Amino acid sequence: MKILVLNGPNLNLLDKRPVEEYGTLTLNEIESNVRQNFPAHSFDFFQSNIEGELINKIQSASEKFDGLIINPAGYSHTSIAIKDALDICSIRKIEVHLSNLAVRENFRHTSLTASSCDGYIAGFRENSYNAAVYLLEKIVGK
Repeated sequence: MKILVLNGPNLNLLDKRPVEEYGTLTLNEIESNVRQNFPAHSFDFFQSNIEGELINKIQSASEKFDGLIINPAGYSHTSIAIKDALDICSIRKIEVHLSNLAVRENFRHTSLTASSCDGYIAGFRENSYNAAVYLLEKIVGK
């Protein structure tokens, strides 16, 4: 299975974020962990702080990938444009978050983008990504 993993703003600076919310791994370490845990799959990891770059990746994903994992980060609460791109994308999609959004600030309790995905996982730090791959295996069937 070919899986696109998209990461939004500030996730490139995980080593500077609160450990109790985001865990101890960098984004590169999360990528290595996922590749190690799921060697049978092909992954394309991409991180951007720029909304339009994430949208471009989502728009082209249906032609190249079997599934999409997205951590839109702060854009999950604000980006109608990413939501619209996810609505158009015809492959299976899972939204992930490292921290548990339900116990954080009120403005983080609503994700605009999650409703455009098949489901979402939050609060399990790097394991959120591993859980998403496992679930994509189940719902895509590859």
